[in-house]
Amino acid sequence: MQFDTDLLSEHKNLFLEARDFLLSFENITETKKDRITTYSNNNGGICHMRTMPYGIDFGFLKGAKMSDELGLLTWWGKAMRVLALKQMNTQALEYYIKQAIQINANK
Repeated sequence: MQFDTDLLSEHKNLFLEARDFLLSFENITETKKDRITTYSNNNGGICHMRTMPYGIDFGFLKGAKMSDELGLLTWWGKAMRVLALKQMNTQALEYYIKQAIQINANK
């Protein structure tokens, strides 16, 4: 399971800090899957998170609909955008999570 792999990573502490931050938002739930750990609310998927060789990344499932005034999103696929972090950045993470929650609420 990816969650178990993340806990064995050298970036375990960053992963757990970001996880706690994500779960602090109202109605956010975590789903541990074989290949990824996902976060959603009652209105649908918010993001997934995993450790990477450089730190952690968040895949925002509806990231193409998000504003990126901070210029931190990468991977310009059809729908998803990725936020890569080498250290915790609660301000940036909150900025993107709140948008993802709002996009879900508007669907």
